[in-house]
Amino acid sequence: MPEYVAAIDQGTTSTRFIIFDHNGNVVAVAQKEHKQIYPKPGWVEHDPLEIWQNTQEVMRQAVKTVNGPSSIVCIGITNQRETTVVWEKSTGQPVYNAIVWQDTRTDAICNELAKGSGQDRLRAKTGLPLATYFSGPKIKWILDNVPGAQAKAENGELLFGNMDTWVIWNLTGVHVTDVTNASRTLLMDLHTLDWDEEILQLLGIPRAMLPKICSSSEIYGHVALSGGQGAAKSEVEERWLEGIPVAGDLGDQQAALFGQTCFNPGEAKNTYGTGCFMLLNMGELPVPSDSGLLTTLAFKIGDQKAIYALEGSIAITGALVQWLRDNLGLIAKSSEVEELARTVEDSGGIYFVPAFSGLFAPYWKSDARGAILGLTRYVNKGHLARAVLEATAYQTREVLDAMEKDSGVQLKALKVDGGMVFNELLMQFQADILDVPVIRPKVAETTALGAAYAAGLAVGFWRNYDELRVNWGKDKEWQPQMDAARREKLFSGWKKAVTRTFDWIE
Repeated sequence: MPEYVAAIDQGTTSTRFIIFDHNGNVVAVAQKEHKQIYPKPGWVEHDPLEIWQNTQEVMRQAVKTVNGPSSIVCIGITNQRETTVVWEKSTGQPVYNAIVWQDTRTDAICNELAKGSGQDRLRAKTGLPLATYFSGPKIKWILDNVPGAQAKAENGELLFGNMDTWVIWNLTGVHVTDVTNASRTLLMDLHTLDWDEEILQLLGIPRAMLPKICSSSEIYGHVALSGGQGAAKSEVEERWLEGIPVAGDLGDQQAALFGQTCFNPGEAKNTYGTGCFMLLNMGELPVPSDSGLLTTLAFKIGDQKAIYALEGSIAITGALVQWLRDNLGLIAKSSEVEELARTVEDSGGIYFVPAFSGLFAPYWKSDARGAILGLTRYVNKGHLARAVLEATAYQTREVLDAMEKDSGVQLKALKVDGGMVFNELLMQFQADILDVPVIRPKVAETTALGAAYAAGLAVGFWRNYDELRVNWGKDKEWQPQMDAARREKLFSGWKKAVTRTFDWIE
């Protein structure tokens, strides 16, 4: 009987269960979207119980298409990072909806913390600026705003987790996270790989509610019939999965880096999803950024030394295409954006700066707001679609410029993954505006694959990195075709447009 490794990919818009063979090929996949909840402008929430229910459904659906659960050797987890859940330890009931990474309600908390010391107050320890993006301020908001939550947390009655912790706890009853997810909370010291007591006191977060920080590749626990104590279960008990080890845990962008086999310093990838995230492997030492990037954990495999990365995070890329579809109705499905954009030769002189959740790297301006600039009567919906795609490429160029400045490493090519990499118009424009080749791998599901790799290494399904490198193969490559003068003129216009979105809210 063939053996497989599976991964739960708990993303911003959906949850997927993907099963891989030893060659890294997708054997089965099931996916289910969950609701996006917008209670107020700038607020974004998910229902954690809906996500857990969906997780069970996609697991069952995918396993039915292979030789049953006995063929699954282990399970890895990858997840939308920073999205914050607080729940009751005894019942498994969330005290509030999950606050999503895009949510900006903690702006006042971050501004208060930055008074006097500035936005980089905690950067030396955490590698991160004070920003609404990260989990720590979100935990504080829940404890401050949910009646009785602070007292319950101090009494050890509440647990916190990013989505990896929530899913693992429900699967196994074990309260853990890995170094990559912990590094996105604003609460972990990059050097000790442990929660920082001084920061916890600053935010009023009891240490008892935090998960144990583990490596990205080890057996955390096994799927249990009861899962988390009192955790919400589906009507159909998941007895058929019982006993399978849960052995890999990586935040989604680090998982993609691992799935792209960027194991050596100087190797980088860019993931095009709801947002866009470029990571550059920097080896065993955390490199501070002077250019608005994040210093973060890349991965830690078992007892090996932790590997660090520089990251450029962009909040809105694929989400902008969804906005064209859902809010404006210009397209019926996201895949139609390329066809619409191809009806025109260029963007008609407009720029779309999608600062819906403020601007992330390299600016970190939570008060920026989206804008379309350069409008004339000439512009039509085709130009708008093209500007939407170009916005992703321009934002990626800004991140790459910052990355090369901080690292001293000049990229010779960019490995790409995520849903938008099948948009050929975008990939060509990306190569043009970066002036480097853009390479899409044969297996585009690199996020889930990275989590599967981490889990498989923990149980010996794969022996070492060399086996994983053999699995990587190139599907398509785009070479730059734009002349230098046009490239720099377009990018200069973008930089000017971005400045127009600053300090929108007085």
